[in-house]
Amino acid sequence: MVADPAVVQRVQQLREQINYHNYRYYVLDSPEVSDAEYDSLMRALQELERSYPELVTPDSPTQRVGAAPAAAFATLEHREPLLSLANVFNGEELLAWHRRTLNLLGERFDMVGEPKMDGLAVALTYRDGLLTTGATRGDGSRGEDVTQNLRTIRAIPLSVPKGVPAAFEVRGEVFLSKRGFQKLNREREEAGLPIFANPRNAAAGSVRQLDPRVTAGRPLDIYVYGLGWAEGPTPTRHWEVMQWLRSLGFKVNPQNVLFREIAEVARWYDEWEDKRHSLPYETDGLVVKVNEIDYQRRLGAVGREPRWAVAYKFPATQATTKLLHIGINVGRTGSLNPYAVLEPVNVGGVTVKLATLHNEDDIRRKDIRVGDTVIVQRAGEVIPQVVGPVASKRTGQERVFTMPRTCPVCGAEIVRPEGEAMSRCPNAACPAQLYELIKHFVSRGAMDVRGVGDQMVAAMLQAQLLKDAADLYYLRKEQLLGLERLADKSAQNILDAIERSKRQPLARVINALGIRHVGSETAEVLARHFRSVDALMNASEEELLAVPTIGPVVAQSIRAWFHEPRNQEVVEKLRRAGVTTATEAPAPRALPLAGKTFVVTGRLERFSREQAEAAVKERGGSVSSSVSGRTDYLVAGADPGSKLARARELGTKTITEDEFVALLEGEA
Repeated sequence: MVADPAVVQRVQQLREQINYHNYRYYVLDSPEVSDAEYDSLMRALQELERSYPELVTPDSPTQRVGAAPAAAFATLEHREPLLSLANVFNGEELLAWHRRTLNLLGERFDMVGEPKMDGLAVALTYRDGLLTTGATRGDGSRGEDVTQNLRTIRAIPLSVPKGVPAAFEVRGEVFLSKRGFQKLNREREEAGLPIFANPRNAAAGSVRQLDPRVTAGRPLDIYVYGLGWAEGPTPTRHWEVMQWLRSLGFKVNPQNVLFREIAEVARWYDEWEDKRHSLPYETDGLVVKVNEIDYQRRLGAVGREPRWAVAYKFPATQATTKLLHIGINVGRTGSLNPYAVLEPVNVGGVTVKLATLHNEDDIRRKDIRVGDTVIVQRAGEVIPQVVGPVASKRTGQERVFTMPRTCPVCGAEIVRPEGEAMSRCPNAACPAQLYELIKHFVSRGAMDVRGVGDQMVAAMLQAQLLKDAADLYYLRKEQLLGLERLADKSAQNILDAIERSKRQPLARVINALGIRHVGSETAEVLARHFRSVDALMNASEEELLAVPTIGPVVAQSIRAWFHEPRNQEVVEKLRRAGVTTATEAPAPRALPLAGKTFVVTGRLERFSREQAEAAVKERGGSVSSSVSGRTDYLVAGADPGSKLARARELGTKTITEDEFVALLEGEA
C-alpha cells in the first residue's frame, strides 16, 4: 500500500510534534502536554508507520527502542582523541594551572566553568543531520560502538537541523540522576538482583547493555560539553559553541558560567563546594576550560590530558566507622592485597562495607589496627579507602595487623621480594591466583572469550575442569553440561567462543599469559619485536632490554615467567591447541593491501572486529571507523547498519565476508 501525500504530511507533523515535546520534557524540563496526550501522539505515529513501513526513517521517534540485542560491541576509532582531564585539588594548584597556561599563550584568556558530571563520556557523530554513531571513551583513541543504546536516551536528538557543518561530533556525559539511581536500585532489590554501587557505575553499565531494550528501561540523561570535530564552520569560542549546540536541540548544563578572571573561578568553586549536594545528580568537581578554540588548539595536550582544561575536584567525601577485620585477597600474580571489612557506613550516598588498604607498609605507616574507628573516604567519589585511624577513640582492645605467613587460600609459605611493598604467594597452582589469571585470560583486552565471565570461571574451577588457562581449549561439551544450569546451547556458545579466540593476534596472547608488568601496550611492543612466543621465551635479558620501552624490572619479570616449567607447559598446550603463538613478518614491499582503506561493519562469522582490522593492517592496509570518500572497501557482515547506506551513497565498494577472506588470501 503506497501512502498518499496526506498520510506523508501527517507522519511528518506527528514526528515534529513528538520531537518538540521530547525537547520540552527531556531537555528544557518544561512539558506542555500531559503524558496521555504524548502517548496518543506516539500511538498515532506507530499505527501509521505499521501501515506504511516505507515511511519509517532512522530518525523517527518510534525507532529509539526495539533493536535486536547485539552479540558484542564493535570498536569505533575516535577521529580526535577523547582525552581525560588533569586534576587539581586546591586553590594553589588551580592558580598554578592558570599561570602555566598564561605563560604558554603569552596573553590573558577567558574561561568557561562547568560542573563535572559523574557519569560516562560518550561521542555522538551526526552526518547530514542524522545521528549515525555513538561511542564510549574507551582508551581515548578507540571506544565501543553503543549507537543503538544511546539512541534510546530521549535527551539525545536523533536528528538536528541540516546545514553547515555537514558532519560533526558532539561529546557529552551520560548520567543517572540521584532519584533515577535510587529508583533503579529499588527495582533491582525487589527483583532479587545485585544493586549498583553508585550512579556512575549504573550509568556505565546501562549504556553497555547488549540489549538496547534494557538500556531504554533505565532513566538515563545526558549533558553535552563540547565538540570533538566538525566538517565546516563552527563558533570560535567554547561558550558560543555550547549556545549553538543548545540551539540544535542538545541538552547543555544550565549551571555553566563564563569567567574573565581566575579569582571568579575560585569564588564559584567555594559556592558549589557547599551546595553541590542540592544538585539532582552527582558531581565530583568543576571543569575549567580555556574559552577560545584557537587557544585550545595552540595549547594542545600533554600525554592523555589537554593543557587547556582542568578538573578542580571537590574534597573526597569522608565518614568514620569501625574496622571489623582485615581480609586478604590473592591476585593473579600472587600478590597478597589487604582490604578492610567495615561496619557498613554511608559515604557520599553510597553504603560502604569494604575498602582498600593498599599494602602492609601502608597499614603500618598509618598505624591502622583491627577494631579501630577509622576515617573512610571515596577517593574521586568512587573508590573507598581507609585514610587512617581515629586514635583518640581507642579502647586498648585494638589489635596490630600482621601479614599471614602462609597463603590464606593454598597454604604456601608467602615471600616478600627485597625492595617490594607486596608479599606474594609463590605457588603458581594456587586456586586464587588461577581464578584471577583465568579471568584475565578470557577478558576483553586479552583472549576475549565471550560467555566465560567471573561466575563461569568459578564454576569451572569448582568442578576441577581447569588446572591452567590452556585447559580451556581442551574442554568438551559433556564437561560443560555437568555445570549447574548450563544448557546445551549455552555450552556450545562457550565452546564456539573458545574456538574463535584461537585466532586472536599474538599481542593479545602475550597479554593473556598474565606475565607480571606486561599489559596490553607492552604486549604489542613485544609481539612486533619478537614475532613469536618462542622467540620471546628464548630471549636473554640483554635482548629484552634492547627493546624500546622495556626496562630491567619488566625484562626480569619476563625471564622469570618463562623460566618456570609450569608456564612453559601452558605455552606448549596453547600451541598444540592451535592458539596463535607466532605471526609472520610481512615481506618487504609485499603488502597486497598497501594504500587501501577499509571500514568493517556488522557481525562477522569468522573474525572479531579486532581480528579483521589486524588482518588488514598486517597486509599494509589502513582501517577507519567511518565511511568517507577515501574509503576503498566496506566489509559488511550481518546487521551492517547505517555505514552500508553511507557506502552506497558514496559509491564505495562493498564486499561480503567471503570476498574479504579472498582478498586477504590474494585471490580477488
